Amino acid sequence: MINIAIDGPAGAGKSTIARLLAEKLGILYLDTGAMYRAIGLKALRQGIDRRSEPAMAAMLDQTDLQIRFISKHQQVLLDGEDVSDLIRTPEVSIAASDVSVLTVVRLRLVDLQRRIAAVQDLILDGRDIGTYVLPDASDKFFLTADTGERARRRLLDLRSRGDQAATLEQVLEDMIYRDHQDSSRALAPLRQAEDAVLVDTTGRSVEDVVAVVLQHLDHSGRCL
Repeated sequence: MINIAIDGPAGAGKSTIARLLAEKLGILYLDTGAMYRAIGLKALRQGIDRRSEPAMAAMLDQTDLQIRFISKHQQVLLDGEDVSDLIRTPEVSIAASDVSVLTVVRLRLVDLQRRIAAVQDLILDGRDIGTYVLPDASDKFFLTADTGERARRRLLDLRSRGDQAATLEQVLEDMIYRDHQDSSRALAPLRQAEDAVLVDTTGRSVEDVVAVVLQHLDHSGRCL
């Protein structure tokens, strides 16, 4: 089974790179962050305390989260509703960061991620794939970039999705908040795995980064 882990902070280009690699290698891409976003969205909708383990545990017991692949594209179903587009707002990003700190949430979603990865070749991206979710992944990469550039990329992504209200200042503030949350949480904080290849994407095109990753995969025998 081939499982490729791509970790890194928000806006480093993980999702874009992972999708392109999946297309080139002919395997599926699992966006693990979408799972946390879906749980964050439900907590927002229901007004649940996102810092409360008991409250979130009770909500999770009443939550049906499914990941489906339609023509190799991931679809996120929350209690039967396709929320794939609804989970991409700045507000949901913050909610996702909040709930991801909770052990009860991480344990539930990591279990789902591992079950999906156990039955098919996948590229997974997130914050703790190579260190915690799949420590024995076939290949591991850690993508990073300058904070300012990551914020600009995220703003462009929001603009492309129709969000014209977000500002660079807001996105930067949210990103700094998420970086702190991800790096300081008790369970599986954001960090580079010892055996992960570090790729700084600052000032590099998507094509350049993909080429770098493919080169490493080629050397490991994964790029066939």
